[in-house]
Amino acid sequence: MSPGQILLRRLVRHTLALVGFVIILLYVALALLAPSLSPHDPVRMAPGQSLSGPSPQFLFGTDEFGRDIFSRVLYGSRVSLLIAAASVTIALGLGTGLGILAGVQGQRADNVIMRLMDVIFAFPAILLALFVVAILGPKAEHVVLAIGLVFTPQFARVSRAAVLTVKYLDYVEASRALGAAGMRILVRHILPNISAPVIVQLSITLSLAILTESALSFLGLGTQPPAPSWGSMLSAGRRFMELAPWVAVFPGLAIMVVVLGFNLLGDGLRDLLDPRLR
Repeated sequence: MSPGQILLRRLVRHTLALVGFVIILLYVALALLAPSLSPHDPVRMAPGQSLSGPSPQFLFGTDEFGRDIFSRVLYGSRVSLLIAAASVTIALGLGTGLGILAGVQGQRADNVIMRLMDVIFAFPAILLALFVVAILGPKAEHVVLAIGLVFTPQFARVSRAAVLTVKYLDYVEASRALGAAGMRILVRHILPNISAPVIVQLSITLSLAILTESALSFLGLGTQPPAPSWGSMLSAGRRFMELAPWVAVFPGLAIMVVVLGFNLLGDGLRDLLDPRLR
């Protein structure tokens, strides 16, 4: 049985991880099927139906322009998940690469790389993302880059710590003593044994990336109107909380549930991949 099959079997037996996994799968399915599931055009305005409450015609009601909130939430999931996935991919590749380099290249490289990561890590995530987007401009690709840079230090720290733990183990020292090249040791011994903490960090960072993208959109620096985004929907809906609370409630619930799903999955993967917690 392959390691992936073993992990999947353990995942099915871990209730919280399974719940998080199902939530994420549901969101991914909704995002992929949004054009088929949306009953209305998410950007079509109908002023005569503005701020209509939830009904069979409009499941989540309408916003101030008469746009169907249910359709906008569905399409908003595509935006949030795509930006989160792209930005975390950048952070994963850049941060893990720098962390491995810091862990295997010795003290000088370690000091330079990790002090740079400390400088980036010292800024609050949303403040640094705001700074990058404000300089580059409020475009989706700039949001992806900003969020990717913000979360690079987390992957660098996790991967560096894992490398420092693994590189001095007996079997790695034995392989080195037998004359194995550094790249062979890295590929065959170090990378497979640092994957567990990196995978857990990946799941947790995806939830943080969704929150950061929503915050940028809330402030008007993320996905630009009329494209649907959970953060911009929340920003617009706050003006109608007393008159039409559904305008903000449903996008907020969408953010809350998907973040909960990633956090549950991350906690479950930590339990499943750490032999000390089994």
